[in-house]
Amino acid sequence: MRAHQIMTRKVITVSADTSILDAANLMLQQHISGLPVVDKRSGLIGVVSEGDFVRRSEIGTQRPRIRWLEFLMGVSGKVAQDFVREHGRKVSEIMTQDDLCTATEDMPLAELVRLMERRSVKRLPVVRGRTVIGIVTRTDLLRAVASLAKDVPDPTADDDHIRDRVIASIDKNDWRPAQLSVTVHDGIVHLTGVITDARFRQAAIVAAENVPGVKVVHDHLYLGSAFIDNV
Repeated sequence: MRAHQIMTRKVITVSADTSILDAANLMLQQHISGLPVVDKRSGLIGVVSEGDFVRRSEIGTQRPRIRWLEFLMGVSGKVAQDFVREHGRKVSEIMTQDDLCTATEDMPLAELVRLMERRSVKRLPVVRGRTVIGIVTRTDLLRAVASLAKDVPDPTADDDHIRDRVIASIDKNDWRPAQLSVTVHDGIVHLTGVITDARFRQAAIVAAENVPGVKVVHDHLYLGSAFIDNV
């Protein structure tokens, strides 16, 4: 899947001149945690998010000042910058505008998720050139999972086919149980074998649960490395 298949197309945006009060109220009203900031041609120029409202003079959360230390370290420029972010009245004064993190409409979801994780962001504006045409948020990813995870009837999901697929799904992994045995009756799967790490148990169960036609998985896996060493 690609970004354009799950993105929200009606993007709620603000301009650089929008007041911080209006931006905060808009985010609360729309139940969103961030807003793209655009120019008159819908070109992306910044992003404002919940994190930009954390250090604010209205709620007394400005960064503490140690003036003699600031003088010695020569950080007056940074202090001035912090003052603007803490006391500014317009979105342009608190928004993130350097090195903006965006996606293209044909970006694969795997790449999009890696980008969100690497940059620690909850949303990615989707752009065509500089124009914002959509946005992908964690909520959009959640909807995609919910939509695609629905059970689809499988005409070949009889017990024999299910057993073969469960074995194949588990057996290709490094954490596969030794002496794996799988029995299936009416879609109910029983796993037996020996594992050397307790975490392998849940991996085997999940692998079986993802096989079409599986209703329930019962594991009878035995934890015991000593047993394996003696086999």
